[in-house]
Amino acid sequence: MTNAAGRPNLSVEEVDSTGHGSLTQLLTTGPFPEALRAAIKASRLSLDRIQHRLALRGVTISVATLSYWQSGRRRPERPESLEALRHLETVLGVPQSGLSALLGPPRPRGRRCRPTTMMPIDALWARRERVAGLLAQIDTTSDVKLGRISQHDRVEIAANGGQRSVWVRQILRAEQDGPDRWALVFENEDADHLPDLGNLRNCHPGRVVRDDEANIMVAEMMFDRPLTRGETVIMEYQLIHRGPNHMPGSNSFARKFRLPVREYVIEVRFDESNLPARCQQFSVPAGDDAPSRRRNLALDGAHGVHAVALGFGPGVFGVRWEWPE
Repeated sequence: MTNAAGRPNLSVEEVDSTGHGSLTQLLTTGPFPEALRAAIKASRLSLDRIQHRLALRGVTISVATLSYWQSGRRRPERPESLEALRHLETVLGVPQSGLSALLGPPRPRGRRCRPTTMMPIDALWARRERVAGLLAQIDTTSDVKLGRISQHDRVEIAANGGQRSVWVRQILRAEQDGPDRWALVFENEDADHLPDLGNLRNCHPGRVVRDDEANIMVAEMMFDRPLTRGETVIMEYQLIHRGPNHMPGSNSFARKFRLPVREYVIEVRFDESNLPARCQQFSVPAGDDAPSRRRNLALDGAHGVHAVALGFGPGVFGVRWEWPE
């Protein structure tokens, strides 16, 4: 049986020449260079052939770079390198995010390096003291044990411009044994009530605390069981705003990341009876006061826009829009 790359699927027991164990084990425990070497050996492809197959997929990468990655002298960190790694996983026949999940946080670069100390969960929120007060009432010890692999937010905007719902899908990886929950923080200054939690998958609510005056909610999203190191979880939930009327908001939606995320996708879908005149993605790196990067977005056939961030964080990434005058 062959995979999408056109070669035989790998046996879970194929072993790297270093003798460190099966490819499946290395994809779970890492480190990244050893797992990549094992995947290349199991593929039976030379670096030249891998480069050629990546080129057929529109990815330009040198043989030297591939060699550096598998030796550990360098690792993919820039957005274009992370995108190349996604295609490399397909060419080598390993599971999606099987290699990228083994990458740690990006290494500091240049004069604008951020402090190496980890910022607290409440650091990026405007009303930080109120968020911190709610976080103090739940267990947040699992948060530092979870690597952010992928997050997908889909925001539905009602006909009057208010937020109808937010669907969330996250892939998290345990960096240590024992994490059993995710700390959810939601804030909407413009709403007149907090949303309900619904459509949960692979998680259930633990303790939920609310500041109704400030419209801030903090919740423990409990996993089905504690994770072991290297284990991943796909978690889904939805924040549903009760109708029929939806309070018009700030015409934006943003996600705050205190730790880097490998992939973030944000979709905003609008009611076809009321479409925005302009949409724009923006990002604010931690420590900056204003957006450093903006890009205009075009509406698609489903009356929505989307934006993708690779290797982003710490910071804020989102989409804002303007209504016709």
